Amino acid sequence: MRDVSCGLKSDSNKESIDKRGCKMSREEDDSKSKAFRLPEALDIRKFPCVRNAVLHGAGGSVVFGLLHFLFTSRVRRSFDVGYAGFLVTTLSSWVYCHFKTFQLLVEKKQTQYAIKNKLLYEGTSLDPTKKATEQSTAQVPPEST
Repeated sequence: MRDVSCGLKSDSNKESIDKRGCKMSREEDDSKSKAFRLPEALDIRKFPCVRNAVLHGAGGSVVFGLLHFLFTSRVRRSFDVGYAGFLVTTLSSWVYCHFKTFQLLVEKKQTQYAIKNKLLYEGTSLDPTKKATEQSTAQVPPEST
């Protein structure tokens, strides 16, 4: 059995164990996880649809480049066409996904507004469903027998 000398002083009760079996404080653990973080402007996890758009762009790049190469046998030009295919496919996929996300957000806000108004006016004289039922019963002629 080896004696592992850690040399860590830990004052906090929130500790974790590293690969050597030494206790690490939470601050040291956080500093190791932050070592490879990108600047916030380049952190694509915050932007919706980016991952799927890049994946679609990679596929579009391969398809456009290979098809152009099969038809023309020009390597350099096929690379350029593949790169253009990547840009076009990525941007179009991102715009489509962004539009759909925005559309869902608008629908969500409209639904929240409608639910809030229903809860607010339910059972009062301003209830639109109550007025609609009163008008529909008033328009129905009485049955004649």
